Amino acid sequence: MKSAEQFDVIIVGAGIAGLYMLYRARELGLLARVIEMASDVGGTWYWNRYPGARCDTDTMEYSYSFDEQLQQEWEWPERYPSQPEILEYLQHVADRFNLRPGIAFNTRVDAANFDEASNHWRLRTGDGTELSARFLIMATGCLSEPNIPAIEGMDSFNGPIHHTARFPHEGLDFNGRRVGVIGTGSSGVQVIPVIAERAAQLTVFQRSPQWTIPARNRPVDPAAVAAVKADYPGFRAHVRTQPGGDSASTTVNDFSAMSVGAEERKRIFEERWQLGGSSFYNSFNDIKRNPESNDATADFVRSKIREIVKDPATAELLCPDYTLGCKRGVIDHGYFETFNRSNVLLVDISAAPIEAVTPDGLRTADADYALDIIVLATGFDAMTGALLKIDIRGRGGQTLREKWADGPVNYLGLQVPGFPNLFTITGPGSPSVLSNMVVSIEQHVDWITDCIRYIVERKHSSIEATEAAQEAWVAHVNAVANDSLAVSCNSWYLGANIPGKPRGFMPLVGFPPYVEKCEEVVAKGYEGFVLT
Repeated sequence: MKSAEQFDVIIVGAGIAGLYMLYRARELGLLARVIEMASDVGGTWYWNRYPGARCDTDTMEYSYSFDEQLQQEWEWPERYPSQPEILEYLQHVADRFNLRPGIAFNTRVDAANFDEASNHWRLRTGDGTELSARFLIMATGCLSEPNIPAIEGMDSFNGPIHHTARFPHEGLDFNGRRVGVIGTGSSGVQVIPVIAERAAQLTVFQRSPQWTIPARNRPVDPAAVAAVKADYPGFRAHVRTQPGGDSASTTVNDFSAMSVGAEERKRIFEERWQLGGSSFYNSFNDIKRNPESNDATADFVRSKIREIVKDPATAELLCPDYTLGCKRGVIDHGYFETFNRSNVLLVDISAAPIEAVTPDGLRTADADYALDIIVLATGFDAMTGALLKIDIRGRGGQTLREKWADGPVNYLGLQVPGFPNLFTITGPGSPSVLSNMVVSIEQHVDWITDCIRYIVERKHSSIEATEAAQEAWVAHVNAVANDSLAVSCNSWYLGANIPGKPRGFMPLVGFPPYVEKCEEVVAKGYEGFVLT
């Protein structure tokens, strides 16, 4: 067997995290290689090409901050960037900083084993190529492994079936077709209004209704853009002090929903509803902690659903009965209004579950539905799915799957004991999906870069989190989650959408305290890690 190609750093994934990690590794003068299974950069924005795909973070914030000229030159047309716009931006970044030569496209990592004798990671790709690196950095993304439901008869369907995260690049022609969409999470909420405008008939199969707030997307305000560009450092520094690392948090009303009267409460809710976007969830400072305030917020949103949706029975099916905020907060572009269309039918599959896909459509427990196209908006095996798809083995040959058999455990969301020199960008146990992902990614990449520099300069061979630090960190993540209402329902935050997946709240609530902890760890000589 030929010897493995040698690198200082191997990065898995060429999305937002992988591109920035490659840029920083090069700054250190390290020989780095990115392994990417797609044919181009973009990560989640390469794969999620379904109609209506759009980010739910403001454009000025969902972008890199590491290069001032890049910030000044790029122009975003709308408040919330669409998938094609974000992909174009990431392609521009890859070209502008000449990152493509460091990326192996159309390449899948099958296995990664830690060689204790050499303190190196040895990787095997799908075509049998062997690679070796001192540091292995997983930039595989939190929402990148599609959850494909195991529905009987899917192979028998006469038409196309596509998951929203694996949509055909050439698109699908919905005109005059009978379309079924399974799932009403974030992707479903985005794709359903767009398909409804084109399809002859759209049938939406809903397991649980969705809390969603109107986005109020609009062209960017040139004056607001100019103000941000005049002081980008100040703008970035400010949003990083906010709970979610974004400006939606900056407008939080710092008092309880129960501290004002019913009319004033309704006025504030209405004001935020009309403003649109995630700031609605910050109408008051205790919506996510105080059951009374949460109930009042939920009642307001349900009143809006009943006001928008004309058919009372459909409106009630669309009204959630679980805690607002315990699932991902969603913003929409005409979602509830879609159900007033005569060509849209809502089917409650919690009452009558899907039994099978048939050659001509789909069968539930009480009816058959004729369909030409099926769209699976069924989400992801979040946080851990992409990592566990790779056969990762640390000290003593222990697999990451074995280590995480009872749920993901690590230290700071960055390292797993028993897996030296392996870093996970925005891994479970970090703010990740509960924050502006670009802000969290940059913080993680910068921390990892500084850590590698520290190791190289001091001639250490490896860094590895301790079991004690891991146990304390997992307990902390759980304690923070339990102090909110986030754990009060089943959600993909807990892994509840994947049959057989261990239950456990995976992300960490609160970005600024997390950053403080990471800085404290470094200040104490990488407390909780063993450097050898």
